[in-house]
Amino acid sequence: MLTSFHFLCPTADISRDLFINPNTPPPTEVTMVTAKFAIMFITVQYNVTEVLDEKSEPLNFYQYGPKDVATVFFYLLIAVILHALIQEYILDKINRRLHLSKTKHSKFNESGQLAAFYLFSFVWGCSILTAEDFAKNPTFLWEGYPHTRMVFQVKFFYICQIAYWLHALPELYFQKVRKEDIPRQLYYICLYIVHITGAYVLNLHRLGLVLLVPHYLVELLFHASRLFYFSDENKQKGFTLWALLFVIARLLTLTLSVLTFGFGLPRTENLGFSLADGNFNVLTVRMTCLAAICLTQAWMMWKFINFQLKKWREHSQSQASKKKTFSPKSKLHKREPTRVGAANGVVKSEDKTSPRARKAKAS
Repeated sequence: MLTSFHFLCPTADISRDLFINPNTPPPTEVTMVTAKFAIMFITVQYNVTEVLDEKSEPLNFYQYGPKDVATVFFYLLIAVILHALIQEYILDKINRRLHLSKTKHSKFNESGQLAAFYLFSFVWGCSILTAEDFAKNPTFLWEGYPHTRMVFQVKFFYICQIAYWLHALPELYFQKVRKEDIPRQLYYICLYIVHITGAYVLNLHRLGLVLLVPHYLVELLFHASRLFYFSDENKQKGFTLWALLFVIARLLTLTLSVLTFGFGLPRTENLGFSLADGNFNVLTVRMTCLAAICLTQAWMMWKFINFQLKKWREHSQSQASKKKTFSPKSKLHKREPTRVGAANGVVKSEDKTSPRARKAKAS
């Protein structure tokens, strides 16, 4: 671990050598340039220190800028490595035990990867909301806009989110996803990238974080339920809870979005458009963002309704087939043909004479 860290961060080697051996020659210009270049990929950029008064400690905030592209690219590679580790050491071992079909195998891998990501993001998002008191006061979503400064946790959260969803694009090729599933996965991957990047660039990270946390909870429940369903098809209770929370999350998203873009931001003091100040509080941007969110929620509800109708039809057809299978059928009972000369179980001879009479005649 230390070796990989020093490889990624050459400044650690420089400081270590200077500490161990004071006679070590100072680093060359090439080494310093390489170190600065490596730090741009690894650490979060655009640090801003703010001092409220002389007695208080300085506060560190962060802004966004072009160098964030390099940081996103580095953590994109980290996401690819973690994806491969989860696939090889967890999901593949479970797949060998379950003996799933090719279709279920692909969906199981997708749900396993997304469930792990949603769980991690949900816990991380909840910790940020708890620490920053985002959820206590709804007006905090738009008060003081533009929110150009972020704490470290918020900026790093958005960097990791963008990096993860960008890494999902090449994973479609690496995982050899079926052609039938590629359009469906491309839709939601692109929607995540557009919405999360939009909230990050437009300085709407507070609203974006509040909307992402309940959404990730709902998606986590869905994919966890699907994993249990693949292990045992009788375990379907999680889908019922997911359906309820899905509708609640859509209503919550629409409510907070309309409240922020329709009532909150138009009443703030900083109205106008300024790239230098990071201010995008104009009617065109507000209505575009609100329309994008509403259309996305409408599309998700449409997919949800179609999914529920499909499941209801499959359930009704299965119930109908079971009734036909176990319904009593009228059976035609045919009489067995009686043997010649047999009546009521007594065998009669063909000449209709008793054995004693035949014996008398014979004598």
